[in-house]
Amino acid sequence: MSTGRLYRASDGQFLAKVNYQFQHEEIKHWWGELILIDYMRLNDGSGYVLELEDCRKARCTLKKRVNRAVTSLPPRYIFRFSGTGDFA
Repeated sequence: MSTGRLYRASDGQFLAKVNYQFQHEEIKHWWGELILIDYMRLNDGSGYVLELEDCRKARCTLKKRVNRAVTSLPPRYIFRFSGTGDFA
């Protein structure tokens, strides 16, 4: 897994460091899974910016994966991220 950062899209505020892995990556459509390194509550939906390990950024949508086992307390959920468009 690679390490990146997650920001709020509305104001650019840093939210959390993440470990991410792409499941599908094309220029116009990409998605994968991420795990927050530190515990934090996040809402599902759009409004996030994912910064990759190589410092490229793009807007994305998050969806909590509820069918995966949670193995720690506090829980560290796995999120599915998806987006369209190029990374800048």
